[in-house]
Amino acid sequence: MKYNPHGYQRYAKKFIENHESAAVLLDMGLGKTVITLSAINDLLFDSFEISRVLVIAPLRVAKNTWPQEIAKWEHIKGLHYSVAVGTEQERLAALRRKANIYIINRENVDWLITKSGIPFEFDMVVIDELSSFKSWQTKRFKTLMKVRPKVKRIVGLTGTPSGNGLMDLWAEFRLLDMGKRLGRFIGEYRSLYFVPDKRSQQMVFTYKPRPGAKEEIYKRIGDITISMTASDFLDMPELVENTVTVRLDDKERKAYERMKADMVVELGGKEIDAVNAAALSNKLLQMANGAVYDQNRKIVKLHDRKLDALEDLIEGANGKPVLVAYWYKHDLERIKSRFDVREIKNDIDIADWNDGKIPIAVIHPASAGHGLNLQAGGSTLIWFGLTWSLELYQQTNARLYRQGQTHAVVIHHIVAEETIDENVLAALKHKDKTQAALIDAVKANLGGQEHDRSV
Repeated sequence: MKYNPHGYQRYAKKFIENHESAAVLLDMGLGKTVITLSAINDLLFDSFEISRVLVIAPLRVAKNTWPQEIAKWEHIKGLHYSVAVGTEQERLAALRRKANIYIINRENVDWLITKSGIPFEFDMVVIDELSSFKSWQTKRFKTLMKVRPKVKRIVGLTGTPSGNGLMDLWAEFRLLDMGKRLGRFIGEYRSLYFVPDKRSQQMVFTYKPRPGAKEEIYKRIGDITISMTASDFLDMPELVENTVTVRLDDKERKAYERMKADMVVELGGKEIDAVNAAALSNKLLQMANGAVYDQNRKIVKLHDRKLDALEDLIEGANGKPVLVAYWYKHDLERIKSRFDVREIKNDIDIADWNDGKIPIAVIHPASAGHGLNLQAGGSTLIWFGLTWSLELYQQTNARLYRQGQTHAVVIHHIVAEETIDENVLAALKHKDKTQAALIDAVKANLGGQEHDRSV
């Protein structure tokens, strides 16, 4: 296929070429893969600045999206790539194959650097979903930092740079610029820009930005960062977000409130307890959804309020396909017991959904996060149970609300009234404000043409 780039795509490509370290915050659907591949192509064969590229991506994206994009576009068909996923033998064979680009899933970064025996001789690294390196405590971050000085060029791609707040940015930019802008140490970054928020005596659980910290952080990273949102550059369909509230009855409410207050409750003759605040949050989310696991991982049912609401929403879709996002396995089991559904788990499922062959599909946000194009199969998404992760939430929404969608997208959230569901939804919106502020602060300026979709 012939590539006719939009003006913003040409701009982003040049930005990558002109910056040895680049954070490219592209909204879902803006074509970050082909933009990056176009830049790689020029750096390899026009300016001869690089010779060997490592792409680190989520597994599905590594296996499918990057190879498909290379095969799709005429102007980059000269790129030779090798996908290093699968068994150890398959990965080793792929890494020994002659290629310009080597693509690996992020779970195998440590293996590649410390265990494979393959010399790390990549002069350019592309991290697809930079947010997956937001934790400085993970092995993948620490290992990649060991070889970072060997890398001449690095690009971080993501649409969700600060899914859990500004604290996420330190590790991401530490990888990109080795600490030049936000400091070499997390303690330094924390003390400069944050103050303790939630704490218990000397134990600090969370931090909040100091006054003016956000603006200073955005200013410091602005020279190597651009951001672009789909609404600025594409004719996106209308997005309608809807909250469907369900109410627990007195008995159900009593059980929920007892768990909340005492961290233990008896349901169906089973004692359910939570050992800490995180476990309590997990139990309350399950109870809001209608069931909970006991200590033996047996499902204890509490109510069918959300199943009833889901049935109403499916009926209201009047035969149009719906995609249902669930979180717990017992959510899936109870949904399957009520409806004839099919899970989106592999390429065949994706193809059948996009061909309109699946009236009701279910998907887990962790498997829907990156690289799935589902916009051809429907335009209605129903959140049966919510997640605290802004990244998974936004990425799942973007499976339908993206370039190529031809209908208004409706996103329903089924929320149990006066439960933790309301807190999660509010937190997602609050986090989005923080992230939106970052994106606005470093938004690309295309010479006044950023809103011209015809360029």
